[in-house]
Amino acid sequence: MQPATSVKRYTTPVPVQAIVIDLDGTMLHTAPELSEAANRMLRDMDYAPVSQELLASYIGNGISWLVKRALTGDMHATPDAALYDHALPIFEKHYTDLLLDSKPFDGVIAGLNAMKSAGYPLGCITNKVERYTLPLLKGVGLAKYFDIVLAGDTLPEKKPHPMPLLHAAKFFGTPIEQLLLIGDSLSDTTAARAAGCPVFCVPYGYNHGEPVETLDQDAVIANLPAALPLMKRA
Repeated sequence: MQPATSVKRYTTPVPVQAIVIDLDGTMLHTAPELSEAANRMLRDMDYAPVSQELLASYIGNGISWLVKRALTGDMHATPDAALYDHALPIFEKHYTDLLLDSKPFDGVIAGLNAMKSAGYPLGCITNKVERYTLPLLKGVGLAKYFDIVLAGDTLPEKKPHPMPLLHAAKFFGTPIEQLLLIGDSLSDTTAARAAGCPVFCVPYGYNHGEPVETLDQDAVIANLPAALPLMKRA
């Protein structure tokens, strides 16, 4: 776990030109569907089910790691390759069936509308693979807000690597220190610090069961609208 920091890298209000936002645990409550798909997979394989709370703690590094953790019951263990190769398509089938059942968290639509009205260009940066990300954003009505969507397999690297953030800053033509990331987990804060950009965290997401106050972030915001008073147009 990343230790808490007493000195913020960026003081509020943060000068911002563009905003990029995480998907799972930040904009959409996807844990119920991901957990149900994992348990359907385990059931089909004659494995014991796992609690939604435990499965939610495995979310954040992409579906591949979720499947591996569900099979082993361990945050760091890796299952037999043949077992994983057998399990993954079972999970994918079930998750495809459940994908569009996910709902936005409270304040997400209002926050996105407020950010757009304030003139901020928006991007979505997620570790979820594109085959799920794009249909999900479109299906729940969020796709229209984003000028760029970077999924977990869009670039050679994903969060916590800084590459997606650096790519987004270049796309928007903004200095990296004026690109704000809003996320919910260690992957987000690690990526932001490596890239050199500010990061706000929501407290309701999927940070492996740990409070976001322990992360190296610049602000903890109750919801997306709460970000607006903490930033200013650069």
